[in-house]
Amino acid sequence: MTRESLQAAGLLRADAPVKGTALLTGAHRGTEGDRVLQTAKDMLFALLFGDEATGTDLERRQHELLTLALPRWKAGALDFMRASTELAAAGTWQDPDSVSNDERADNVMLEVQFGETADELIGHAIVVALSLINNLEVNEQVLYARMINVEQTTLIQ
Repeated sequence: MTRESLQAAGLLRADAPVKGTALLTGAHRGTEGDRVLQTAKDMLFALLFGDEATGTDLERRQHELLTLALPRWKAGALDFMRASTELAAAGTWQDPDSVSNDERADNVMLEVQFGETADELIGHAIVVALSLINNLEVNEQVLYARMINVEQTTLIQ
């Protein structure tokens, strides 16, 4: 879902702050937008950490590492994630539209190791959830996320 489609559906107000600027709050979303945001966060939590105790049944066959980069002051939007590592990072972003240029920006890198299915559908779903979270709250022009296969790990089950 794009920002435009979220606005057309009434989930995000047309006067929401420009991407790359302020966090979006409940004042920028409708009630349904708040519900979709919470669902996206719940989905992301289940994809990353879900197990039998949370009623999540995924055939996790390999380990992946999700890395997210975002401004430190926006990291609170992802506070619901547990078992993540936060690393300080100085970012440089040259916005072609000069809306959100960052020179030595105070960013954080969040890393989460998770179990992936053989067909890597969890990774695809993570991208969808993060896209919704970005468009409904984080509000970055580019919310950088990458997933890489972890060949070896000490997280033995």
